[in-house]
Amino acid sequence: MNISDPTETFRQEARELLDELEAGLLDLEQDPSNSDLVNSTFRALHTIKGSGAMFGFTAVAEFVHEFETAFDQVRKGQTQANAALIGVALDAKDHIHLLIETPDAKISGGDEILANLRAIVNGETGAPGAPKTEPAPAPVHKKSAAPAPKAETATWRLEFYLPSDSLIYGTNPVLLLEELAEIGPVTITALTGRVPDLAVLDPETPHIGWRLDIEAEDPTAAIDDVFLFLRDNMELSLNRLDATDTLALDAETTEDSAPAARVEVQPAPAAAPTTPQAPAPRAKPASGADTADRAAASSLRVPAERLDELMDRVGELVIAQARLSQIAGLSSDTALKTIAEELERLSSGLRDTTMGIRMVPIGTLFGRFRRLIHDLSSELGKPIEFITTGEDTELDKTMIERLADPLVHLIRNSIDHGLESAEKRAAAGKPAKGVVRLSAVYSGAEVAISVTDDGAGLDAVRIRAKAEESGLITSDTKLTDQELYHLIFAPGFSTAKEVTSLSGRGVGMDVVKRTIDGLRGTIDVTSRPGEGSTMTLRLPLTLAIIDGMLVRVGNGRYTIPLAAVEECVELPEGIEAHAKGRNFLDIRGALVPYLRLREVFGTKGESEPHQKVVIVSSGEGRVGLVVDQIIGNNQTVIKQLSKLHSGIKSFSGATILGDGSVALILDTAHLVAAGQGYVDRNLTGRAA
Repeated sequence: MNISDPTETFRQEARELLDELEAGLLDLEQDPSNSDLVNSTFRALHTIKGSGAMFGFTAVAEFVHEFETAFDQVRKGQTQANAALIGVALDAKDHIHLLIETPDAKISGGDEILANLRAIVNGETGAPGAPKTEPAPAPVHKKSAAPAPKAETATWRLEFYLPSDSLIYGTNPVLLLEELAEIGPVTITALTGRVPDLAVLDPETPHIGWRLDIEAEDPTAAIDDVFLFLRDNMELSLNRLDATDTLALDAETTEDSAPAARVEVQPAPAAAPTTPQAPAPRAKPASGADTADRAAASSLRVPAERLDELMDRVGELVIAQARLSQIAGLSSDTALKTIAEELERLSSGLRDTTMGIRMVPIGTLFGRFRRLIHDLSSELGKPIEFITTGEDTELDKTMIERLADPLVHLIRNSIDHGLESAEKRAAAGKPAKGVVRLSAVYSGAEVAISVTDDGAGLDAVRIRAKAEESGLITSDTKLTDQELYHLIFAPGFSTAKEVTSLSGRGVGMDVVKRTIDGLRGTIDVTSRPGEGSTMTLRLPLTLAIIDGMLVRVGNGRYTIPLAAVEECVELPEGIEAHAKGRNFLDIRGALVPYLRLREVFGTKGESEPHQKVVIVSSGEGRVGLVVDQIIGNNQTVIKQLSKLHSGIKSFSGATILGDGSVALILDTAHLVAAGQGYVDRNLTGRAA
């Protein structure tokens, strides 16, 4: 993306505004009387309309204008927000998204959406209790409705100076004046008292102010909308005038006398002439402007491609630093050793800082699923309560991007297969509204993301029958509950009785499994009949650079992710004589299975006399990895394996060492699973 492209900048900001709009509409459905939600939703619409018109997206501006006009009745309290209105508003939001992303395409359906929106709004305003019928309760005293608007209409004097940087950022004063002229009959006067001599005039600074005398009932809200992006840093005053004030003030000169702060509307006629001279409010907007400036300066929008490039550069620096440290270790030069240690410290700090920049709160992902829950609840007729926890948990941005599809499939599976209908829930003594809970929590060097429902749980009998029917297992195959549950992730596997738009093709869960495997993660499945099920995704925090433990097996060197390492012990001498075919270590009273990596990798040659065991963990499981030598810790830049080697399950990637050689990174989750499989087989054999 070219950051200087204004159209792309608009699209990026519009996406954020549309997300904000969607969140506001979904919140409004739960709390229809919340005026703050109504106002924030209206502001998002107004911002999209103004920005769209500025950047040439006329179709967007026109559609949003009609949307905004209908929604304005909600803001004014003339219509109550309800489920039908929110549903159509969400459809309108989707239509706006299409108009922004594909401006040249012919997109139909907009007129129908607006017609539905108007029908709902007009139906509400026709209700007896709607504000439009307010004049009706007072017919005994004053039947005529004409005097009321006449009494409320007044002349308002607006004076403003734009911020000094407004022209640089593309503000067009003429467009602002045209918007203000739409409020009502207006007289516009230019204030030229601040225009400097030509020799010192800065053409990029707006020196001219503007005075507008507007005839309207109360233009405060409309004026706030016009200056939505500018009001924090501009000078603005608004005063109501009566006939005497209008005559007196028209005789004044146009020399600048506007205050340095926005003055709130004071309807009392006697106070109008003196209000602009009040000094007290001046400090407030100045402080607010400073706060806004500081807030704007505290964040910076950077294209994701630049972060990826920065991460690549840091990775190369880490490799070069490892090479320098290796050379320094072989040298007796004290100065070289000092420089190598200092560079290692600096590169480690730079690595952590860069990794921190790439970390994104997972709440940015969780928020997307509220709409999914809303739509599925309506489509399936199942009332659903959606609960999220752990939104502040941070993950690498690459992980966030790739997690969206798996979580969509897990949530759809929970709602379609897990949650029962309201009638079945009532018969089972459950609340009619089902619960889907999405949570994230740190678990060591991993993040555990869980999708939990309080539905019927997984039907083990049905899963087994379908697996036998599909040829995945035979009737004689003995499986643990975990192994049986994991069959739902097999390609083409589905227990749905018929194919629908939501399920039945056996694709979704296969996507989940392949994606999580690609992220070097694992999936845990737990289920309780009649109580619900939980799918837990366990993922590493990052896919870029990790701390690793370098070990040697034969002549090969391998890296074990340090976050997975619990401890290192020495393999006891003579353990083979007492093992009796069972490879277990007694670690402080707990039996831990161990794998000889020489046997796993088919390494030739005699093993070392004093071998070491590295105890690693993944989730709830532990396993010992027997190695010939523990070389030490190193910063590991993860390089993905080629497609040719993607089927090798024992390795999750590779890294380049300081001497230029390659060390494979062990997939601890796979090795732990292999160790646990050994335990299960051993226990089964003993039971037999």
